[in-house]
Amino acid sequence: MLPFLPQSPQAQSIANLFGTITVVAILILLLVTGLVIFAMIRFRSRGSLEPQSETHDRARLEITWTALPILLLAVVFGLTVSTMQKSDPPAAAGQAPDVIIIAHQWWWEVHYPKAGVVTANEIHMAAGQRYLFKFESADVIHDFWVPQLGRKIDMIPGHPNQMLMQADQVGTYSGTCAEYCGAEHAWMRIRVLVQSPADFNAWLKAQAQVPSPPTTGDAAQGAQLFQQLTCASCHTIAGTPAQANIGPDLTHIASRQTIGAGVLDNNHQNLTAWITNPQAIKPGILMPNLALSSQQVQELVAYLETLK
Repeated sequence: MLPFLPQSPQAQSIANLFGTITVVAILILLLVTGLVIFAMIRFRSRGSLEPQSETHDRARLEITWTALPILLLAVVFGLTVSTMQKSDPPAAAGQAPDVIIIAHQWWWEVHYPKAGVVTANEIHMAAGQRYLFKFESADVIHDFWVPQLGRKIDMIPGHPNQMLMQADQVGTYSGTCAEYCGAEHAWMRIRVLVQSPADFNAWLKAQAQVPSPPTTGDAAQGAQLFQQLTCASCHTIAGTPAQANIGPDLTHIASRQTIGAGVLDNNHQNLTAWITNPQAIKPGILMPNLALSSQQVQELVAYLETLK
């Protein structure tokens, strides 16, 4: 989909204002250009070096060119205020958030508090349903922006914000952090997956399930290794002793499309490279290079690929 093709009422209102102001600006450009060309032709020199007489009695003209811009600004101001109300409508008093987004350097923590679901970097929504989002930051100032679905909103430590948002059409919508937040700011991507209500409910139900622990092979060895290494000190996997929240929740990592907030597609090869040396792929992140053997990496990857 085109990045600025609006797919929500909120984004549509912003696009309408942008289009209106663009048309007005083009008309002003044409008017001014036409008047300049007219003046160049009408008052061009005809070979006489005699000074031209000055006329000071232009009160109506001066009032006109002063009043019209003021009127135009007033109209644009009114349209802007109306767009602000449409693009960021107030939530009902006491309404609990449907989705909580917590920004970290450099990834997104996503909570669905009513369902008890936690995921990362990929936000799922049902088409046509309006959600109240709550935005927080765990470290520095970030800015959540998915252009096709709504306006930007700052995420400031200690100052939660909220915004109503919905998506009209099933599809995948890309966004990013729009406030510089450090070395890997460019790879703090957002992916919003809009599904049919039935598919969304099925996804939400699946995400609420606790994965069955593997009992044989490399996956079982990887499950043990995950708890023995520092992995369990940073990540959560439901149904296991790993309950930390320094890094993303990995309970259903195999169901996600990307790794590292969009830096890699989530497949066997990329997951292997990420666990082998994440600092080589996304320098500066909190996840260190654990200097694992190839066998340990193979076992961890086999385990994580069971977490669907």
